[in-house]
Order: sequence, then structure tokens, then C-alpha cells
Amino acid sequence: MALEAIEALQSAEIALGYKTYLDLIPDLLRDKIVIASGMRKEVERCWSAIEYALSGRNVVLVSSGDAGIYGMAGLVLDICKNKQIKVIDWNCEDPGEPPGLFLRIIPGIPALNAAASLLGAPIMHDFAAVSLSDHLTSWQVIEKRLWAVSEADFVLAIYNPRSRSRPDLLEKARQLILRHRPPETPAAIVRRAMRDGQWKCLTTIGKLPVDEVDMQSVVIVGNRRTYIWQGWMVTPRGYLDKYSLSGPTAE
Repeated sequence: MALEAIEALQSAEIALGYKTYLDLIPDLLRDKIVIASGMRKEVERCWSAIEYALSGRNVVLVSSGDAGIYGMAGLVLDICKNKQIKVIDWNCEDPGEPPGLFLRIIPGIPALNAAASLLGAPIMHDFAAVSLSDHLTSWQVIEKRLWAVSEADFVLAIYNPRSRSRPDLLEKARQLILRHRPPETPAAIVRRAMRDGQWKCLTTIGKLPVDEVDMQSVVIVGNRRTYIWQGWMVTPRGYLDKYSLSGPTAE
């Protein structure tokens, strides 16, 4: 967790968030009003946070990873735009009139970064992130995006890969990727990256153990140049194609 996020949690009066995420940080929530909610309560959660903040309370809205990557930052701004609420940068010295919502979006550590660091350097070159959740985005759109990034040879980070309500979408995605990548392409699963119960599996897209994947997992699929060496997954940036490893020639 970023230090700025810890400091924000320590100074807040009220903390709101998805219960699973709040349960990860009990020590940072002592002596605070804690408002937890479940899945698919995101709009109510964000609107409550906005109302508390507009009333003058110091509020934190907790997201997993980074709030701006599949998190709550965008929804807060969506709601404020819809409700015509003025949103003011937290650091603004003269907000002017009328008063509004003071907002600070704190950068976090995205799951793809945490997972990549445990695997080696799989996202050293161009990469894309795609969520397989079809709750807010249709499968037809997701499929088009998977096709595009697979054809363009991006390293791919797959979020929300497999749940009880959609256990087959990861396999559909895998089959689509295999139309553009050889089955020997390195791939990996990282579950609960940098949390208790952390687990990882380094394999290939052809042998990916789909049944081991859940909603707390990130799947990373390499591009055509990604390789596995001594248990590390690496995507070359191209340095060794351009520069020699030999030192300067002595005269």
C-alpha cells in the first residue's frame, strides 16, 4: 500500500468500501466509522461517500489496487457530473464559489504490477489490461478487445478472470488468444498477490489450468517474445537487439 494511502486512512473520520477490502485493513480502521457493503452496491457506496464529504466529514472510499483502475474513482466523478456537483482538487488553495466536493485520488499498486513483480518482468514492453467481467461491459465488446490486443501482440493482463456466475469466460478468452499466439506462449496465474494466501503458477497459454483461477487472481499472458528462464517470466524490451553486452574495447 502506498504511504499516502495509509496517511489518508489514518486521518479519515469515515471509511467506506467493499467489505472484502475493508477486512484486509482492520488495523487502519480503528476508531473510525466504517460503512461496508457488498458486491453491486458501488453506486450507493460512492453516493454515500460523496454525501458525507459534502457535509464536511473527512471520508475515505477504499478500493483494491488502484482506485482509478477498475476502482471507484471514475464512478465518483460520474456521479458528481450527473448530479452537477462541483469537484475541487484537494490541493486547490482558492476553490471559489459555489462550494463543492474536495477530492483526492490516491495512486495505489495495481494488481497487474503486484503480480508482475512476483513473476519477474513480464510487462517490460507494451501491454494491455482487459477485464472479463460482463456485468457492465457486454461479452461482445470484451471479445473484440481481446481479439485486438492478441492480434497486436500486446502482453495481456486479465482482470476478473473467472467467477462462479461466469466460469466459462476465461476458457473462451484462452481459445481466442490461441488463435493469435502459439500454445507455448508463457502465461501465469497470480492469486492474492502480496496478501496472505499468495499463490502463483507459471505455465503456458496452452496449458493454463483454468480451474485454478478465481476472482482474486490475475492472469498474465506473454507476447511472442516473452520467455521463461530459471523460473522467471520475462518480456524483452529489445535492449540486447540494439546494444552489445561486451564492454568498451580497450585501445
